[in-house]
Amino acid sequence: MSSDDRQPVEPAGDGPEQLALIRESVRRAKVPKAKPRTWRGAALAKDLPVARVMVNKGVLHLDQYFDYAVPEELDADARPGVRVRVRFGAGAHRIRDGRREGGGLVDGFLIERRAESDYSGALAALAYVVSPEPVLSPDILGLARAVADRYAGSLADVLQLAIPPRNGRAEAKPSPAPLPPPPAPGPGTWERYGRGPAFIESLGAGGAPRAVWTALPGPHWPDELARAVAATLSSGRGAVVVVPDGRRAARVDAALTALLGEGHHALLTAESGPEKRYGQWLAVRRQSVRAVIGTRAAMFAPVRDLGLVVVWDDGDSSHSDDNAPFPHVREVLELRAAHDGCAFLLGSTGCTVEAAQLVESGWAAPLVADRPQVRDHAPLVRTVGDHDLARDEAARAARLPSIAWQAVRDGLAHGPVLVQVPRRGYAPRLACERCRTPARCRQCAGPLEAPDEHALRCGWCGRDEPAWHCAACGSARLRAQIVGARRTAEELGRAFPAVPVRTSGRDHILDSVPSRPALVVSTPGAEPVADGGYAAALLLDGWAMLGRPDLRAGEEALRRWIAAGALVRPQAEGGVVVVVAEPTLRPVQALVRWDPVGHAVRELAERAELGFPPVSRMAEVTGRASTVTAFLAGAGLPDEAEVLGPVALPAPRVRRTGDPPAGEQWERALVRVPPGKGAALAAALKSAQAARLARGGPDQVRLRIDPPDIG
Repeated sequence: MSSDDRQPVEPAGDGPEQLALIRESVRRAKVPKAKPRTWRGAALAKDLPVARVMVNKGVLHLDQYFDYAVPEELDADARPGVRVRVRFGAGAHRIRDGRREGGGLVDGFLIERRAESDYSGALAALAYVVSPEPVLSPDILGLARAVADRYAGSLADVLQLAIPPRNGRAEAKPSPAPLPPPPAPGPGTWERYGRGPAFIESLGAGGAPRAVWTALPGPHWPDELARAVAATLSSGRGAVVVVPDGRRAARVDAALTALLGEGHHALLTAESGPEKRYGQWLAVRRQSVRAVIGTRAAMFAPVRDLGLVVVWDDGDSSHSDDNAPFPHVREVLELRAAHDGCAFLLGSTGCTVEAAQLVESGWAAPLVADRPQVRDHAPLVRTVGDHDLARDEAARAARLPSIAWQAVRDGLAHGPVLVQVPRRGYAPRLACERCRTPARCRQCAGPLEAPDEHALRCGWCGRDEPAWHCAACGSARLRAQIVGARRTAEELGRAFPAVPVRTSGRDHILDSVPSRPALVVSTPGAEPVADGGYAAALLLDGWAMLGRPDLRAGEEALRRWIAAGALVRPQAEGGVVVVVAEPTLRPVQALVRWDPVGHAVRELAERAELGFPPVSRMAEVTGRASTVTAFLAGAGLPDEAEVLGPVALPAPRVRRTGDPPAGEQWERALVRVPPGKGAALAAALKSAQAARLARGGPDQVRLRIDPPDIG
């Protein structure tokens, strides 16, 4: 028993008399002793005595509002948007004095007050108001509902992502007084882009342009984002900027502080800690600040009079939430831009296929520099393929070709050198031995797998492929690439013993490195920024990334290569990037030309021809084989839906939330629909899941709309 639960020690002298007085006080009170539980006998609020509550249960068959009675004592605090606690789960037989009683206490949000309830039975009363601070605005509620419907999830789950946990100390502190709008900034380095100055001018004038921005290499993108935010603030509107991680959020934060000073924006990242982060979030909710810079959860920031939403590097996996219903930042900000009529900016040094689709559909305009500007700011890119390695046996044995040795040696004479090493865990993909074309199924174009040395099958639909031939060159021979990045990095360190070697990866990520000569070995996405830029960069074992068993392997490899290359000095200053990959492959050629947009446009055209996302909409259904089959059979899918699979899922190396229980084999089915049927697919799957849960289905079925990795 805790100290709070212990019974007080009764005084020796006048204890009985005091207890009698206490009992008499309780008896004469207007509200019974049990009021926090049942409010039995308590008077209800005279005006609007019914509260509509979103109960935080998070299951689809309870994805609706529930009505509760509002006791008179809670009338003042029970306002729309506040957090409440309610009794949930009492049966209709548990009614006393006209009030429903019993059930467990659960959290919820008060959505609205009403004069009457649609429910004809007895209502339970609100247990209490957690805090009188309204934290859920109508705009965020509408956005959360749209996200829940798009991703076949529950509103309660989305609100868990949108509203941070309460912190009493932060809530008790007043937020600072809002500052007046800043003056409109100049275009600065936006002049390097043909439509850049016009974009900034439109934001300052209160416009709502939509753009897909392909940023030039170099360190200027944080300042350019800061100027876009400052222009929006100068028009009296707010802005939301979402970046993949805290390191890049800190760079944009520093740029905006340098441009406008402190007090104009809030930084919402996990590194801030619960109290500081909630205090910053409240400052936004109370309209003390009108701009937000943050990571994934900042996409729901409650900014009033929203004028601009920005997502940087939308291809980063950090933008896809790991919790149900798994929303993606890009899609959520598109919904906000359409709902609020505000400006939209998708920026990156690369270009995803989804970004190319936004431009091709006309929803957003391209914001790019001309080719002379690209050549002036990009480093020189050199390639090393199998042909070069075959002529350099010593370098091949050391896993480092001569051209890479030379680039490192020359670069170390002028500054630090970046070495990008593929992350451990990338699995090889089967490809044609002669021309390296990925091996795909003739039925659904899914990736082929080799469960043993004599069998081929599709990783999507599970069909066997006994007589595969390459569609490009006709060869019947396959190859799987091997990953030797760690040993290559060790060889590189031993080759330059007098040079310090610094590492940046999952366990320890560096924010920046000085301009002194050093070898910086980094995994993709963890590259630190070098003061003055890197003198050179080595992108090792390119096949380790190109060989991932995923539709996005080429796109993702190019995105990571360009992100690393963007940290290197321009070619005019001696900057060189060496990539170890076959130079004839499309992603490698796009890197050599520094043309991520062209690569994305060609990828989009191929996916449109084959019916791949993002042209089509796709859903992932996972669970036991029999459960998945029965679920899809009764789901009422659209007539145009195509079911691929189910196929067995490989056992996860590291068990995460939502993975199959230990020792249990799950299978996955993919459901594909043509453009325009995505909403119908999500609604059908959501309805089927809700019905299954209401019946108490014994086995778990997990849904995910638009999964980031589909093989």
